[in-house]
Amino acid sequence: MSLALRLHLQDPALRAAVIDLPPWPRVEVDDLVDGPPPADTDLVVVLVDALGGSTPDALTAAVDAAARCAPVLLAGPTATVLPHLARRAGVHPGEWTVPHEVRVRVDPGLQPRRDQDLLVPDRVLLVEKVEDGADVLATASVAYRDQPVLVLHREQRLGVTSLGGRPDAWAGPDLWRLLGDLAHLLAHGPDGADVRVGMLGFGAIGHEHARAVAAVPGLVMTAVSDLSPARLAVAREASPQLRTSTDPYALLADDDVDLVVVSTPPDSHAGWARRVLAAGKHVVLEKPMALTAADCDDVLALAAEQDRLAVVYQNRRFDPDYRALARVVRSGRIGEVFHLESFVGGYGHPCSYWHSDAAVSGGAIFDWGSHYLDQVLDLMPGPVRHVTAANHKRQWFDVTNADHARVTLHFEDGREAEFVHSDLAAVAKPKWYVLGTQGAVVGHWRTEKVVGRSPIGTLVEDVLAPADSPATLSVHDADGSVTALAVTPAPAQAFHRELADRLHRGTPMSARAEQSRRVVAVMEAAEASARRHGAPVPLP
Repeated sequence: MSLALRLHLQDPALRAAVIDLPPWPRVEVDDLVDGPPPADTDLVVVLVDALGGSTPDALTAAVDAAARCAPVLLAGPTATVLPHLARRAGVHPGEWTVPHEVRVRVDPGLQPRRDQDLLVPDRVLLVEKVEDGADVLATASVAYRDQPVLVLHREQRLGVTSLGGRPDAWAGPDLWRLLGDLAHLLAHGPDGADVRVGMLGFGAIGHEHARAVAAVPGLVMTAVSDLSPARLAVAREASPQLRTSTDPYALLADDDVDLVVVSTPPDSHAGWARRVLAAGKHVVLEKPMALTAADCDDVLALAAEQDRLAVVYQNRRFDPDYRALARVVRSGRIGEVFHLESFVGGYGHPCSYWHSDAAVSGGAIFDWGSHYLDQVLDLMPGPVRHVTAANHKRQWFDVTNADHARVTLHFEDGREAEFVHSDLAAVAKPKWYVLGTQGAVVGHWRTEKVVGRSPIGTLVEDVLAPADSPATLSVHDADGSVTALAVTPAPAQAFHRELADRLHRGTPMSARAEQSRRVVAVMEAAEASARRHGAPVPLP
């Protein structure tokens, strides 16, 4: 799937936002009047915010030239700058609303795997009329009326969306996914057969994957392999139709499996990923991706060679409190983030499973860092100059993970970020402490209880670990005002819906394997720094 963006923009902030593209299979960006896109383009998106010294006739001629290559979507303010083209697409434009967070409801035929509305910070064009022959593929509610925000006239090979007129609209993934879905629908029509999923290892996280696969259209669980017959019995109870085996190589040889979820201990991730990819199947790895950046590179190279997807289950990208924090940071409300602290832990004995065996898990930095350092690098994606770190072993000598670990990232531009995981923290630091040039965000841990009754009717309180509850977030502005930040529920099965969209439509995922590789590189450098008593270590 390929997307071409043709720009005629006078607003430098909007132009910079559009050109700062997220990872996408194929995107070409050029000025509208510089010539048509490549002949194999699936969708051309035209974004014009003003005539800017050109003429309507010249811009129309450029759009017509683009339309000879692929269907054209007029985005953002283009419909009002070139209203005759919008009317050709069957849309009669009216006035604009004020900017706000637009809740977009998408036709199921365009996005079959998402039952949640999209959220795009933008304006809505109030449409006076949609002519016969034009299909409304997405709407937004304005003053209790559904307003079309994506209209396609298939006969004219021309569409209109009012989204994309503000820089913020391009910062998040939702607008990009909407464009990708439209490009796929135009190029390929409705999605094909389900992707058949196999599970390698069916522990606690296996249940999570199995439930998600069952809930997401386009995916179906067909086989499970685990060394434990008892766990296989549990898998069959949940899905009697599953084929099960204690032989993992039987799963790799199964012609009815297109993708394998590797849910084994971390020290085996890279090896199994190579075997899965060599068998011609897509692979989803539990985190961390591997224990060395070199192993990650091998997996990525083999995935490219085999033309298969390799991706890591970075599920905490979708935590509701993290999503709220990321929205504030990316909105620019607190300015440029230059200092970030992240903490997880408490005072207590580590678990006695492989998570606490450094040879298997990679150590304390790898165990929780796979989640929290991924979030840090997602918020602060700039190049890292070097890493410093420390591991303390002072109390829990029956396990090999550090009792307390600290990782500090030193970025090329001077910014810093710190992650601490501790099993010796009798008092917890905030989950997040984020400083920007115009404000700050603090996220405090919560301790929640589940209250119930015992079999004889007495009170039972189950105290949740702080990491099992979303943090309480507050935004601190430079003038001293403090605002509590709403934390909305996470979208259901978000990762697996993105996975299905990626495999069926080529739509980019929020968490990419290259990002997971970078997390491993940071953690590998941190362990090396800790062994060298905190000496700076560059990323491998």
